[in-house]
Amino acid sequence: MADLSKRRAALEARLQELDARMIQIDEELDSHSTQDWEELAVEREEDEVLEGMGLSAQAEVRMIKAALQRMDDGEYGYCAECGDKITEERLDILPYTPFCAKCAAKHT
Repeated sequence: MADLSKRRAALEARLQELDARMIQIDEELDSHSTQDWEELAVEREEDEVLEGMGLSAQAEVRMIKAALQRMDDGEYGYCAECGDKITEERLDILPYTPFCAKCAAKHT
């Protein structure tokens, strides 16, 4: 397996990026103060996009934290469903995945 400390560092860096993004999203959502109805409608549409981005970031944060916990538990790199080793190539693309490709296909 690739150096676990490098994977951990990459996951922790991504976690910091996501935290910063979520702060920016919250600030943007709180910044609206227009009284014009047309502008308010546009802001509401933008808010929906921002909220979707925030929810996506929250989901990724949960997956990263779970991966970090698996690292701490010595279970990282093994499929949570079948127990097989997850390929390095898959972990390079989705470093927080809990599933091998075969089991992941069952969940889609």
